[in-house]
Amino acid sequence: MKSMLIAAAALAAMTMAGAANAATAEDATKGGCMTCHAVDTKKMGPSFKDVAAKYKGKADAPANLAKALSEGKGHPKVKPTGAELDGIIKWVLSN
Repeated sequence: MKSMLIAAAALAAMTMAGAANAATAEDATKGGCMTCHAVDTKKMGPSFKDVAAKYKGKADAPANLAKALSEGKGHPKVKPTGAELDGIIKWVLSN
């Protein structure tokens, strides 16, 4: 019984941590991304689905995108930084 309670508590903690770290379209909107991008259609910039397809299978994609976005190289400099930007990039690449 005690081990079941510990397992349940661990599962609840992981679920809450995952929810806190998971970026969404709302985070991308707050970060200003949705001004030029959409999930599945081209606006001023490519759709997030096209971005994800371009970088699919490239292990260095998150780091390269974070650097380009935070330094404003090849893309206007973005407002989100650090973990917030990393979460948005992870979300974009998952589309």
